[in-house]
Amino acid sequence: MTDPGRLHCVIDIEASGFGRQSYPIEVGWALADGRTGCLLVRPPPHWTHWDEGAERVHGITRETLHQYGREPVEVARRLNAELGGEMVYSDAWGHDYAWISRLFEEAELPRHFKLEPAASLFGETLLGQLDEVHKAAFTELAVTRHRASNDARALQRALQALDQRPGRRMR
Repeated sequence: MTDPGRLHCVIDIEASGFGRQSYPIEVGWALADGRTGCLLVRPPPHWTHWDEGAERVHGITRETLHQYGREPVEVARRLNAELGGEMVYSDAWGHDYAWISRLFEEAELPRHFKLEPAASLFGETLLGQLDEVHKAAFTELAVTRHRASNDARALQRALQALDQRPGRRMR
């Protein structure tokens, strides 16, 4: 059973778009102790897919990535250092798992943390409340920029709120 007072480790990823050719461009996380982190990923030359619609959502340009992004191997090492040994939750597991896998494959490093869907923490009753509670967390945190670390903090806050509700699933 999870401790309702404990924060879950969470991750959020912004990407170049959707689909098989997309790749991670920003990774944000929130740790069980409340600390957060965020890194931009500088795409290697063979990562070329770019969706203008995705850029409008996350607001990160290719130029920003090339100027401020870190090499995939540096990002993967940092994620292992921060999240190693942890169960890490994602609200978009299908996409995030593929993007994290692509990052670690590019870095030629093993991943030292487990990635699970946030939905796996709750039964159907509470799972149906996740979107509403997640939106409320953005408001509580006064998030104004759509960035991976902000999204991770909001998800962490939403998971904590659901953890404290009656009917949460034992895990």
